[in-house]
Amino acid sequence: MDDTLIDIGEVARRSGLAASALRFYERKGLIQAEGRNGLRRAYRPETLERLALISCARDAGFTLSEIGEFLAARPSDERLRARMAAKEREVSERVDQLTRLRDSLRHAVVCTHDPLVECPEFKQAVRRVPQG
Repeated sequence: MDDTLIDIGEVARRSGLAASALRFYERKGLIQAEGRNGLRRAYRPETLERLALISCARDAGFTLSEIGEFLAARPSDERLRARMAAKEREVSERVDQLTRLRDSLRHAVVCTHDPLVECPEFKQAVRRVPQG
């Protein structure tokens, strides 16, 4: 095997994904094996960066289909750019919501009001966290 290729087991270990997930991503066209080590797939080192991007996008709520489109995007794809801009707004809203929730929890940790749920500052912070 070419020394620059990484065995599927090592890619799985480094990425934290199961080998079955790697094979699934390959079937979906998100990654590509570059060779074999016996019967085992082998990948270029850059595959680890691509897998990190895929994991990050999945955590942000992207579907595998959206991720596939994003990975294949060209600068001229205006439709995809518009969808990415919409997704960016969704992610920003979620970040804002989580930031407010984090701040509420930080206050709750040090609050001495009894009972905690009646603390005016805590109640105000909770009201700022949108439902849903």
